[in-house]
Amino acid sequence: MAVSFECVTHTALGMAELFDLSRNIDAHTGSMARSRETAVAGVTSGLIGLGQEVSWRAWHFGVPLRMTSRITAMDAPSRFVDEQVKGPFRHFRHIHDFQEGPEGTIMTDRIGFAAPFGPVGRLVEKLVLARYLERLIETRNQFLVQSA
Repeated sequence: MAVSFECVTHTALGMAELFDLSRNIDAHTGSMARSRETAVAGVTSGLIGLGQEVSWRAWHFGVPLRMTSRITAMDAPSRFVDEQVKGPFRHFRHIHDFQEGPEGTIMTDRIGFAAPFGPVGRLVEKLVLARYLERLIETRNQFLVQSA
């Protein structure tokens, strides 16, 4: 069973600008400085596109992790999807949706994941990992809208 959550961010930035910021490897690295996340393989700088991959190295919960994601769908400037192809999750999917709002852009992040825990670990997924990942996405989004 997967866990999912959604984060909605409102900003005065234009859709195309926010779309590109959201798939910019350098902006992502800047937003994740606290976890020392760096791109180590694949697309390691600039904009990532459809079918391309990036491998990340980071520290979470005091543990070094490595995860490779691929952009599996893209409809610029309204939507793209990245999915884990290798890493710590049984599966991880991040849908990035952008729509014009009354005062700029509404960015909606939809995350679905399953950790490699057995049945006992489902509680950890929901109570610890989901909230932790939600805070990471919120921090990333704040960084993006403030850095433009």
